[in-house]
Amino acid sequence: MNMTAEKPGTRVVVVGSANLDIVVRQQRLARPGETVRGHQISMESGGKGLNQAVALARAGAPVTFLGRIGRDVFGYMLRRTLVAEGIDVTNLVADRNRFTGSAIVSVLDDGENSIVVVAGANESDEWTSRENAAVQGVGAVVAQLERPIPLIRTAFAAARRIGVPTFLTPAPVSPDVRELLDLTDVLLLNEGEAREIAGEPETTQAARALSREVGLVVLTRGAQSTLITRNGAVVHEEPARTVPTLDTTSAGDCFAGYFIRGLVAGHDISRSARDATTAASLCVQRPGSSSSIPSLNEVREADSGGRGGAEQLLSSDR
Repeated sequence: MNMTAEKPGTRVVVVGSANLDIVVRQQRLARPGETVRGHQISMESGGKGLNQAVALARAGAPVTFLGRIGRDVFGYMLRRTLVAEGIDVTNLVADRNRFTGSAIVSVLDDGENSIVVVAGANESDEWTSRENAAVQGVGAVVAQLERPIPLIRTAFAAARRIGVPTFLTPAPVSPDVRELLDLTDVLLLNEGEAREIAGEPETTQAARALSREVGLVVLTRGAQSTLITRNGAVVHEEPARTVPTLDTTSAGDCFAGYFIRGLVAGHDISRSARDATTAASLCVQRPGSSSSIPSLNEVREADSGGRGGAEQLLSSDR
């Protein structure tokens, strides 16, 4: 739980999804019409929004979560996870007419994953006066694309009107994501997402092109370094870390949470990227969704142990 004293303007509002993840570990994915054996199953709190909220909280940020769950046992489990992390759930709405979102996550033995999401209550696009009030005086508003784009645009417009920075992780990619770019200050995405959104076949060129449309682009590149671009130019390149990979499910969300926390706390791009990369390298060595995200103390300890190359880091959509 985050027990640090809150400073004005450091609270982060996450407008995001909350899903109950059913995670199956297996050797390979099934082909059409085929049944394969799994060798482990678990139920965990997940969803890109919840994962990023947990990462932010474990990185030391005070966090408010704006989301929707159903009035069911899955929703109860998700609320309990958020509360345990010290995250404000005052505006986590339990919808009596929808079920809690869920995801079926297949994790292969080499650490890669395949995910099917059933949105449920996350499909709500309602933005209330209470949610509008929640973004007042905060340090950042964060969103992903597991909630409706009109809702995210409303949230980002509310933030932009009062000068609050906006951070977007455009996953899963939607053709309508360009509707959000004019309201996005920082775009955090992977190689495939960058190429698809920019319409550029080459990854670095895609990042440069997108950075002419938004304030800052943070591009994670799997086994390679992370590129950060602004105004069409690369302004920072952060080396990844060589680690054994067990599960990449939450690596991207872990990276995003730590990077955003760094900027909101006043750290420069280099330190924010370093902390985020270290956190993600710890995350991929553990199984699970939000449960795999490390604490700030763990990140500090790991970062003191040196840096290296990279293998299979931050390549998933989750």
